[in-house]
Amino acid sequence: MDKPDSARPGGILAVLAIAGIVASLTQTLVVPLLGQLPQLLGTTASNATWVVTVTLLVGAVTTPVAGRLGDMYGKRRILLASTVPLVIGSAVCATATSLAPMIIGRGLQGMGVGIVPLGISALRDLLPPERLGSAIALISSSLGIGAALGLPVSAAVIQYSNWHVLFWGTAVLAALVGALIFVLIPDTPSAAAGRFDVLGAIGLGTGLVCLLLAVSKGAAWGWTSGSILGLFAAAVVVLAIWGWWELRNSDPLVDLRVTARPQVLLTNAASIVIAMAMYAQALLVPQLLQLPEATGYGLGQSMMAMGLWMAPSGLTMMVVSPLGAKLSAARGPKVTLVTGGLIIALGYGISLALMGSPWGLLVVTLVISTGVGFAYGAMPALIMGAVPVSETAAANSFNTLMRSVGTSVAAAVIGAVLAQMTVTMGTHAIPTENGFRVGLLIGCGVALLGAAVALTIPVRRAAVADRIVDEPRVASRV
Repeated sequence: MDKPDSARPGGILAVLAIAGIVASLTQTLVVPLLGQLPQLLGTTASNATWVVTVTLLVGAVTTPVAGRLGDMYGKRRILLASTVPLVIGSAVCATATSLAPMIIGRGLQGMGVGIVPLGISALRDLLPPERLGSAIALISSSLGIGAALGLPVSAAVIQYSNWHVLFWGTAVLAALVGALIFVLIPDTPSAAAGRFDVLGAIGLGTGLVCLLLAVSKGAAWGWTSGSILGLFAAAVVVLAIWGWWELRNSDPLVDLRVTARPQVLLTNAASIVIAMAMYAQALLVPQLLQLPEATGYGLGQSMMAMGLWMAPSGLTMMVVSPLGAKLSAARGPKVTLVTGGLIIALGYGISLALMGSPWGLLVVTLVISTGVGFAYGAMPALIMGAVPVSETAAANSFNTLMRSVGTSVAAAVIGAVLAQMTVTMGTHAIPTENGFRVGLLIGCGVALLGAAVALTIPVRRAAVADRIVDEPRVASRV
C-alpha cells in the first residue's frame, strides 16, 4: 500500500490529534467531581473512587489489545472501533443516577484510551517522511494535553451547568471523532499476520488488573492487608506465566523479544518514571490552589479558578511538541527525552520557591509541561526506531501502558505522602506544607531518574530516523 497523497497530511494530523485529546480527556474529567460523587450517586466516598479506578484498569487492559489488533487488521479499523465504547460509555455516564451504571460507563470510556498509540502508529503509514517527527510528537503529547484540559473544562461545566452535561459533551465529541476518522483517515495496511493471542490478552489483563488495583487501592485498603498482598502476589505469578506463554507463542500479543531490546526496554523504563513526574504535579498543584488561605500555604482558589490556572499547561504541550520534534531531528529523540526529563526536574526545583502564589504555580506547571511535551514526543520515536513495522501499534500501545503504570504509581506514592503528613483543621485532616514539599521533591527526583535512564538508551540517531521513515516504504512494496 502506498502512502496517501501528501496534500492531506494536515487533515490527517488534525483528526488524529483531536481523537487523542478527546480520548485522554476522560482521564481527568471526573476529578473536580470526586468530592460530590458520593452525594450525586448515593454512595460512599470509598466506593466513589471506583469511578476513576475502573477507567485506569480497563484502559490498561485494552490498550495493548487494541495495538495488536491494529497491527493485524489495520489501524483505521481499530481506531473506528475504539470510538464506539467511548460514545456509549459517555452516554451511560450522562444518564447515570447511581454508582453501578457510572462505573460501567467509565469502564467503557477507558476502552477508548488505545486511540492515542493507534494514532501514533497510523502516522507511520499515512504521512510523508518530512512530517513524521512533529506529527508523532503532537499525537504523543495529546495524552497530556487532554488530561490537562479536562480539569478546567469539567470545572467550568460543574460550576455553570449540570454535571451530566460533561458526559453528553464527551459523547458528542467522540461521535464527531468517529465520523472524522471514517471520512478523512485512509485505510492503513495490515502489517502483521497470524492469529490473535486470546490467552495472552487474558493473562496480561488479569496480571495488570491485580497489579494496578493493588497500587491504586493500597492506601485505602492498607499496604500490608491480605487483599493488597494477595493482589501483588497474584500479579507476580500471573505475569510470570504470561511471559512464559508469550515467549513460546508464535503469534504473541506482545513480542517480548522485541520489548527486551535495550532501546525499547530502556525507553519503556524511562517512560514509567517520566509519567510519574508528569502526574505528581497534577495531583499536588490543584490541591495547593484550592486549600483555604487560613492554612498559611493554601491559595484559596475556587474550583473554576483552579481549572483556569491549570489550563495553560495543556496548551503548552501542544505548542512545544514541534520544538521537541526539531530537537529530535537535529540531535536524536534520545537527547529530546533526556532534555524533557531535565526540564521537568527544573520545574519541580523552582516550585519550592514559587508555591506561595497562583502565578508562581502557573510558571511551575508551564515549565513542567514543556518538559513533558519534549519527553512524550520522543518516546514513540525511540520505540518505532527499534521495532519492525509489523509491531508498530503493539509496541506503542505497550509504551502507553508503561506510562499508565507510572501515573498509577505516582498516585499511590503522592497519596501516601499526603495522607501521612497531615494537620487537623476543625474536623478535617489536610496535608501539611511539608507534605507538599516532599511530594514536589519526589517529582523532581523521579524526573532526574528518568533523564538518567534515558541517557543509557543505546541508540544511533541515523538508525532511528531511517527505521521510522524508510521501513514503511519497504513494507508497502512487499
